[in-house]
Amino acid sequence: MAYSISAFFPCYNDGGTIASMIAVTDRTLRTMTDDYEIIIVNDGSSDYAPEVLEEMQERYPHLRVITHKKNRGYGGALRSGFGAATKELVFYTDGDAQYDPHEIVRLLPEMRSGVDVVNGYKIARSDPLHRIIIGRLYHNFVKTMFGLRLKDVDCDFRLMRRSIFDKIQLKSNSGIICLELMKKTQDAGFKIVEVPVHHYHRAYGGSQFFNLKRIWNVWCAMWVLWLELVWRKDRKSADLVEPTEKIVADSE
Repeated sequence: MAYSISAFFPCYNDGGTIASMIAVTDRTLRTMTDDYEIIIVNDGSSDYAPEVLEEMQERYPHLRVITHKKNRGYGGALRSGFGAATKELVFYTDGDAQYDPHEIVRLLPEMRSGVDVVNGYKIARSDPLHRIIIGRLYHNFVKTMFGLRLKDVDCDFRLMRRSIFDKIQLKSNSGIICLELMKKTQDAGFKIVEVPVHHYHRAYGGSQFFNLKRIWNVWCAMWVLWLELVWRKDRKSADLVEPTEKIVADSE
């Protein structure tokens, strides 16, 4: 079956890696389909990423660049990417090259009839020990809190049907958007399959997440999301069940 594919990457100060991401993605997609596009969301980069992207646009006709004059956060960048995608399938990963975009070839064969999302999960995480520990604690915590049935909530290597976004709407501007995306996708009844992918050491730049301010912001946003997607949903379900139980009790 022939697919059309939009591949996009958020880019924030990824000047040292974004060119290779574009080149590898273009070469990979050309072997898979004639109908594809590559979208880079430049989320207010202050390094030399804008100059690199300008040069790459001259060399790659399938490339489009969306520029945020001010940084909108990881969630804001993903929302722009999803909104700009025009093809049947949407693939995204990060612009820092910790994932290899060539491995989309692992995902596409699993996008069979009835499957809506092919979600990568890290074979092994190539990060400093403290990030690995925090990541595992976070994954286990949110998996329990939100009732997620996933091996890896935060593996940003996903292939999705664009039609999903006709039914779900994303609101987050922070990194919590990954949790929001997968919780809403699961709750909407979409079929998710998982595929192992490699994760590599960061070759350029530094993580935007692992500082106290951002961790605190994500912690607060996570509880707000839990109230919206879990607690209120459970309360609504309880309100619907309670009158029925009362009627049964009264009839006895």
